[in-house]
Amino acid sequence: MGNKTPGFSQIKETCLYISNLDISESFYNGKLGLPVISKVNHRHIFFRAGSSVLLCFLPEVTKNEQQLPPHFAYGKQHIAFETSPDEYTGWKKLISEKGIAITHEQEWKDGLQSFYFEDPDGHVLEIVPKGIWE
Repeated sequence: MGNKTPGFSQIKETCLYISNLDISESFYNGKLGLPVISKVNHRHIFFRAGSSVLLCFLPEVTKNEQQLPPHFAYGKQHIAFETSPDEYTGWKKLISEKGIAITHEQEWKDGLQSFYFEDPDGHVLEIVPKGIWE
């Protein structure tokens, strides 16, 4: 391998720390349509998001983890969901129809836009079109 740094193909998992599994399930599965791939009462719920996984943990449990390294966070965390440019407007419409307030819209390079909204825990979520980081 020499001096070359090995590469990554993607970030596979992203964590959010939440306060209520059922409320998060209603939001991420019920409103955003992310399939549930694992739920352990009083600990976590995991969702499929394209080729990635969104892990939602109860921080009071995972900060005292015994089998895995302890992990937790508090406060407003941020993640962005990528969609095709053709589906961007559909997502904006769906978010509004589900009664979720769009808190900010941003214009980026090449005329690309993204929009922000919050989950029930106040985490800052964003929908971005493909190409925004290219």
